[in-house]
Amino acid sequence: MIRALLLSLTLVNAQAWAQAYPTHTVKVVVPYGVGGPADIYGRYLATKLQESLGHPFVVEDRPGGGSIVGTDAVAKSAPDGYTLLVMSNTHTVNETLIPKKPFDLMRDFAPITGINSSDLLMVINPEVPAKNLKEFIALAKSKPGVLNYASSGPGTPYHMAGELFKYMAGVDIVHVPHKGSDQARTAVLGGQVQMMFDAITTMAGQARAGKVRALGTTGKKRSGVMREVPTIAEAGVPGYEATIWLGLMAPAGTPRPILEKLNTEVNKIINAPDVKETWGKQGAVPMGMSVDEFGKFLHEDIAKWSKLVKATGMKVD
Repeated sequence: MIRALLLSLTLVNAQAWAQAYPTHTVKVVVPYGVGGPADIYGRYLATKLQESLGHPFVVEDRPGGGSIVGTDAVAKSAPDGYTLLVMSNTHTVNETLIPKKPFDLMRDFAPITGINSSDLLMVINPEVPAKNLKEFIALAKSKPGVLNYASSGPGTPYHMAGELFKYMAGVDIVHVPHKGSDQARTAVLGGQVQMMFDAITTMAGQARAGKVRALGTTGKKRSGVMREVPTIAEAGVPGYEATIWLGLMAPAGTPRPILEKLNTEVNKIINAPDVKETWGKQGAVPMGMSVDEFGKFLHEDIAKWSKLVKATGMKVD
């Protein structure tokens, strides 16, 4: 009886706390570089949450270690709703790819909701002598271990898209990890690295301007943003598919009512008709879901990437 009463009082207190939340600045950590999709959409979401909840939501970019540096900082933060993490499929990949991390995703974090997903765009520097995907594959096969591709770090969607491409196309291309997607992008634009997979939301403009050559998109069907570019599956690697998605999490132990409140607010924002329209033009699709649905999604994504990591024997040096 006393135990049940204490539990009831705890629940009431948590609900009251959530109703008042937030009362001061909330820090939103993006464990990736400036200018990438996590940074762009993280800042957009922070601005909208500040408008709806009445207190500042401040983005802090903390790249490094394929997202591990910033993520670990959030894992060690107080579970009070005032430090949040913008995460991606980098995190679900790293559960298998980098088992000796200072944190465990599903143990040390609490799901809030998914944000959006988008296709990737495979691009090469214009100086590379290949006009289409088949020519690039032929070039790579003629020069094993000579061509390279950039990513924003081990386990990131850009890295996994590259490894999946190597595996399915049967080519030997060297992975060149960078601290953030902005640095990887700059390396390809400057010609220091020949190729990369990048979010279509950030690379489409560079392709249209002729600064890179687009060889294919990574979705099941052609992107509405660049319909003129074939999918990689139709251009020469049947069955190929890879995407990038973003989500929001908090340190484990954050009161459930606060998680639910954030879930409700984020889903309102990303499902607004004007947001859907704007993001759609950029190639991003809102993927809001309940707290429990997002938790299930994360478990399934961890299992999916675990199979690829084990099948390819991928390792991080």
